[in-house]
Amino acid sequence: MTALLTNLRNAVITGFILALILILLYIGVWSGTLDKPFWQFFDRWLHVISGVMWIGLLWYFNFVSTPTTPKIPEELRPALGRYITPAALWWFRWAAMATIITGLILAWLNAYIWDALSLDATENFQSPGHIAIGIGMWLGIIMWFNVWFIIWPNQQKALNIGGKFADLAADAKTKAGRIAGLTSRVNTVLSIPMLFSMVSGSHLYHIS
Repeated sequence: MTALLTNLRNAVITGFILALILILLYIGVWSGTLDKPFWQFFDRWLHVISGVMWIGLLWYFNFVSTPTTPKIPEELRPALGRYITPAALWWFRWAAMATIITGLILAWLNAYIWDALSLDATENFQSPGHIAIGIGMWLGIIMWFNVWFIIWPNQQKALNIGGKFADLAADAKTKAGRIAGLTSRVNTVLSIPMLFSMVSGSHLYHIS
């Protein structure tokens, strides 16, 4: 058990094996079928996993890393920027990508993708559920855009990720870090109404 838990890859694989056992129980014991509702559920599960990783890291950056960094002795800070933050950014940006892709697939599988993305303009704004989840989708898309096209490029410059910005001036690196930090803070602000809209769409307005 210790060997299993001390290896992250093995621990994650074990988690998915346990989930697979639940799927086999669903099929073999509880007479479930791999029909459209199952794949809608399966994609929603992947969407939730991706979203937890994405928003969890976003909040880690804003609630833990950014406020704590100034308290770290200066001689120790380079380790954070050289090792921990780049690794976190890798999972951060790909979790954002996975969340958007699985979310759009989910909306398509549930046949509300155009109603949601148009904020129900296709139905003359008659469905508050479609409007709510559409607002959540657009907020998520804005946040995804911020991650890939503002936060990530600027963090590459600020931290010299990949070694491509070694000759960049110190003030340019500082500016890039500030832009990345402020945009990350914007995403933190947007994450709260985004999650409200997503949850209200399915639980308050009963959109599948």
